[in-house]
Amino acid sequence: MMWAAITPLAAQDLMDPLMVTASRVSEKESDAPYSTEYLTAEYLRDNGRRTLPEALQYTPGVLVQKTAHGHGSPFIRGFTGRQNLLLVDGIRINNSTWRGGPVQYWNTVDPLSIDHIELIRSQGSVLYGSDAAGGTLNAFTKTPDFRNRPDGAFYQGGMGFYEYRSNGQGSHIGRVEAEGGIGGSFGILLGASVKEFGDIEDSAIGRMQGTGYPEQDFDLKAQWALSADSTLTFASYYINQDDVSRWHRTIYNPGWTHGSHVTAPGKYTANTYDQERSMTYLRYEGENPVSGAFIQRWSATLSYQSTRDSEFQNRNPDADDVRYADIDIDTIGVDVQFESPLGPGALVYGFDFYHDEVDSSGIRTDAARSTFRESLPIADDSNYDLLGVFSQYTWNPFEPLEVTVGGRYTHAHAKLGRFYDATTGAIETDESEDWDAVVGSIRGLYRVNPCWSIFGGVSQAFRAPNLDDLSGNKTAKSGTNSLGSVDVDPEYFLTFETGVRHTTETTSLQAAVFYTDVNDLITGVDFDNNGDGVVDGSVTTNAAEAYSYGVELEGAWRFHPQWTVSGFAAWQDGREKSPVVLGGPLDERPMTRSYPLTGSVALRWSDPGEKYWVEGRVLAAAREDRITAADQASDDQRIPTGGTPAYVVASLRAGWTVNEHLDLIAGIENITDEDYRNHGSGQNEPGIGGILSARISW
Repeated sequence: MMWAAITPLAAQDLMDPLMVTASRVSEKESDAPYSTEYLTAEYLRDNGRRTLPEALQYTPGVLVQKTAHGHGSPFIRGFTGRQNLLLVDGIRINNSTWRGGPVQYWNTVDPLSIDHIELIRSQGSVLYGSDAAGGTLNAFTKTPDFRNRPDGAFYQGGMGFYEYRSNGQGSHIGRVEAEGGIGGSFGILLGASVKEFGDIEDSAIGRMQGTGYPEQDFDLKAQWALSADSTLTFASYYINQDDVSRWHRTIYNPGWTHGSHVTAPGKYTANTYDQERSMTYLRYEGENPVSGAFIQRWSATLSYQSTRDSEFQNRNPDADDVRYADIDIDTIGVDVQFESPLGPGALVYGFDFYHDEVDSSGIRTDAARSTFRESLPIADDSNYDLLGVFSQYTWNPFEPLEVTVGGRYTHAHAKLGRFYDATTGAIETDESEDWDAVVGSIRGLYRVNPCWSIFGGVSQAFRAPNLDDLSGNKTAKSGTNSLGSVDVDPEYFLTFETGVRHTTETTSLQAAVFYTDVNDLITGVDFDNNGDGVVDGSVTTNAAEAYSYGVELEGAWRFHPQWTVSGFAAWQDGREKSPVVLGGPLDERPMTRSYPLTGSVALRWSDPGEKYWVEGRVLAAAREDRITAADQASDDQRIPTGGTPAYVVASLRAGWTVNEHLDLIAGIENITDEDYRNHGSGQNEPGIGGILSARISW
């Protein structure tokens, strides 16, 4: 983000960093005709960001909802889960099993392996395809440094990192990295992270038993210089999380009372997730040194991902009511991109293709809890294909104005093997669906002067129904059944945005307003099978039309060589029109998880030699009461009566670079021990706690 520039300035100007996600080519942040954020690894460490979703907590327009301490699903401009696109090194992480509403998969990216993060809000689907509606986040992992080493010289080095968090039972986080290679020719980087998160506690509930969990992460990246202008990259990543508890559903959740705001206690004996994911890719990329060559730059990537998502539920503390679900996904991806000069501008074009192979299994006890029966969480023996062809052209019609026009064709194909049909209530087989779409965008950037610019435009987004939309059979909210339907059609989004940006060597400012209109929104609508007035679950339909709008402001000012003040303020609202009960009349109500007025201010001091720094921060959010009685009733363990209370939280951090090999950071979070939770989350945030970290490099 722009005000992440409070970290010490390095080789890249962090007041105006280089980004690639907005346009698929390298450009300064100030040249992007989009609302953008840029977060460095140093920013994540200085601010004690525990997970990838938590890294976005100080980002305007992003509500970081956490169903559990091991989960996290950012709401970007009102949208979450499968309506936001997550990339790692430009490779699509979203797959066809992602469900509606908050998902846990953003937490399966190790932040300790990240070099920097780029977030583009409301970019649409032109460059990256289906799902990129609310925003696109690209996490760039660390890369060997062989290109910056003397040619032919062997080099080696490494880093050890340890962090302790005192809150609750304590947490221990460690990482080791080793790097070596030959300057100008080859480099390899190996990393391993081990995390033992303890149960967190706050001043109202006390210890939230079961919120801790273990995690192990491994990563490898090797690069070869095939020529002075081309590189071959092989990378592999693995993450494993065990026994991640959905604490809000369990008997260890006693409920929460905060003034007149009350949440219900949990009922399940246990509800845990195991998450395991790996990604491996091979990439060839380069640049043609010949001026005026038709293909100036290129990149070709072949990737393979394997994901296993397992859930265990014991729903009754007095008698066994057990459910187990397992989903295995293998994904093959191909991404090819070219950049060519064309007439007065530059053209970026290419194609991408992703193929999912999905196996699922599940069992649950019958009504008498005497035998088990099959309960598929999603269509078994299924596959899903997503093909896209894209192009984007950027040129200057006249000197102060830059115009970017793009388009994408998408074809999606779903083949369902065995699945639970919400209409018939039986296991069905062999269903196929196909969808095609063309979306476009036009954006502009007008440079008023070297410091000020105005940006904006119109972007479309398209999201084809995935396997979960079509065949999901899962538990949602506080325990209701959430079912898919083979009758759903694609969603379409149209976003209008305009903003202003100011950038100098000591200041940065960005303000934007947006409006997003949604047609055929896929949403879950409650159904009552026997007419007794009790909701039996929800089923996906295209019964909704919706809109979302908001305003975002952020900035940083280095008003003295040693002092920087930074902060943000943002607010978002939206409405959805859909039936409350399947077959009922349309009802207009607030979109789920509306973003309350939220802001943060940070003041940072660093000594002239950048050996020491101290930073204080205040984060505040207004009460969020734009909820309906039906939403609150169906999700009463996460959403308090009367809405989520307002809060003000303060933190203090300090760093000391002891020498070139050792630096230390200490911090106190939630200094006033505020009792609070992020809107829609299944737990309270930690109370007062200390964080100590040390990094040794060699």
